[in-house]
Formats: sequence, C-alpha cells, structure tokens
Amino acid sequence: MAAKAGTSADDVFINCPFDSAYGPTFRALIFAIYACGFRPRSAMELDDGGQTRIDKLYGLIGECRYGIHDLSRTELDAANQLPRFNMPLELGIFLGAKRFGGKAQSAKRLLILDVERYRYQRFISDLAGMDIHGHGGDATVALRKTRDWLANVSRRQLPSADRVARLFQSFMADLPALAADLEFDPANIPYVDFERMIVGWLLTAGPPA
Repeated sequence: MAAKAGTSADDVFINCPFDSAYGPTFRALIFAIYACGFRPRSAMELDDGGQTRIDKLYGLIGECRYGIHDLSRTELDAANQLPRFNMPLELGIFLGAKRFGGKAQSAKRLLILDVERYRYQRFISDLAGMDIHGHGGDATVALRKTRDWLANVSRRQLPSADRVARLFQSFMADLPALAADLEFDPANIPYVDFERMIVGWLLTAGPPA
C-alpha cells in the first residue's frame, strides 16, 4: 500500500540531463544510489507507448520519496539556440507533489545539484533559500554529495563516500569487460542493462582496496 501512496522509502528519482557530456555523472549517480541500498528511478526507464510522457513522469515522481535534481543544463542548445526546460519542470512537479500531494507526498526529500552552488540565482531565483549543492561538473563530487545526502535524509547507516567512490572507480575499470561479455558498446549501454550490470557487479565484487 505504501508504494501506491507514493511513499517508497527506497526509490530515488533522478532528474538530470541525458546528453553524452553528462553521461559520466549520470552513471555515478545511478551507481551511488544502488551502492547505498536504494533504487534509482528516471525518465530513461519509461517506455510505455500507451501513456504521454508527462503522465509517466507524474506516476514516477509520485512513487519516489527521494529526488535528485541537477540543473546543470541552462545553456542554449547548439542546434536550436533554446535552453532545455525539462529539469526545472520536473523539479517543479516534485516540489508541487511535496506541497500539495497530501500526507504521503509531504514526506518527499530532495537534493538540488548544479555546477555552481549559487548560479541558480541568475536563472531561477524562486529557489532562493533552498540549499543548492555545487559539483563543478565532477562526477565523483556528485557521487559523494549524493551519498552524504542519502545518509542524512534516510538516517540509514550507509557505506562512506570514500568507499562508494572507490567502488565506482573499480566498477568503471571493469565496465569495458562487462560490456564486451554482453556484446555492448561500453559508451552506449541501454539504461536497463546498465542498471543490471551495476547490481550484478555489486553482488559479486569484493571490498575495495
């Protein structure tokens, strides 16, 4: 019943860019969430032709107690000379669910990331007063901030940020071989298959040096 009410304490919604430049950070976030015992959720898992994308997002956001929102992409798109608004939109939906979604949704907690901590003041000043975390475009920094935030909001005993970072480095070193075994290009592994690789690797990997 809790999952239907949107109160899953294990699901973490990831709202971030999906371009190739952000790929290393996206992979780090997915790994950190799994390594800490949670389940990442994102629009990448949505492939139901019977629903509109926005309805899929409503359902996905409603199921997740936790949300990580990276507002890194505010630049104009090279092809269209327009900014991408998906990330601020999904952040707004998450905040709206938390504020107006009743008791179950009010338990939502969120981490807002950006390249610079105070850069948001120049493009989304309504977030004034919220704690924005800068990662400088560094995937490992984003991983560490994610681990520390999950430990804070969940109050669970989690592996240290140092340990999660070392595990991630070991996994990425093994990734080319893992991908080759399954006949995937390491740079273009389908989302669901990448998740399975992480879960399988975490189940078999020994402790990091």
